[in-house]
Amino acid sequence: MNVHDDDIDKSSAPLIEHLIELRSRLMWAIGGFFVAFLVCFFFAKQLFNLLVIPFQWATGWAGLDPTNVDLIYTAPQEFFFTQIKLGMFGGLVLAFPLIAAQVYKFVAPGLYKNERGAFLPFLIASPILFLIGGALVYFFFTPMVMWFFLSMQQVGPDNEIQISLLPRVSEYLGLIMTLIFSFGLVFQLPVVTTLMARVGLLTAAGLVDKRKYAIVIAFIVAAVLTPPDPVSQLGLAIPTILLYEVSIWLARRVERNRSREAAAKEKREADEAAESS
Repeated sequence: MNVHDDDIDKSSAPLIEHLIELRSRLMWAIGGFFVAFLVCFFFAKQLFNLLVIPFQWATGWAGLDPTNVDLIYTAPQEFFFTQIKLGMFGGLVLAFPLIAAQVYKFVAPGLYKNERGAFLPFLIASPILFLIGGALVYFFFTPMVMWFFLSMQQVGPDNEIQISLLPRVSEYLGLIMTLIFSFGLVFQLPVVTTLMARVGLLTAAGLVDKRKYAIVIAFIVAAVLTPPDPVSQLGLAIPTILLYEVSIWLARRVERNRSREAAAKEKREADEAAESS
């Protein structure tokens, strides 16, 4: 074996180690998701009943009997596949901390100590903000959206034609999942913009200049991600705009901290130069 072959072997060794590490992290992440999926699938009916509670609140707001809420399925396999979707959805939520931890453990060795310290708070803030967005959907926007749809019913003795809302289980779950994912992703806006500001890809002044475009984009994204009703569209667009303003404030904080650190570093270097002279 010549010298060139030795160099190739040495350069390929770290790559193999990284691939082994990646396989280990993927196995932990997939295994955690599979276990969480099984748990959520086992309790799928109870979880679905929990998701129906906002519908019951909306029924009460509409002046109807909240204990008389009916959902239907029109195909024999529909509710089974709905439970599978619910198990995957719940499994992803439950396993997200484990998946995020595995991602962090894989990338952390390649980061400097100060970079790991800066990245870790965002890793903690991201699932918290997602849960806040999901809670907002569950406790407020889902009841509001369902109340809006229930208000279109024609029920009672004064109506010759009775038109009642009987949602399919798959469509109701799809609505809930769409709203939760939409709000959860939108609530990541401060995390993404702050990270980009830390690495210098964004500035507070640039965010202010693009504010009018961001408002238009917020309404377009809300129209695409939410059902075609004004309640859910405004419900997503307004928090997005507020979170954009929060992102501007966080970017300014990052810039102030960077300026203070730069000034402190210059002062240290000046003091060291004065002492050495």
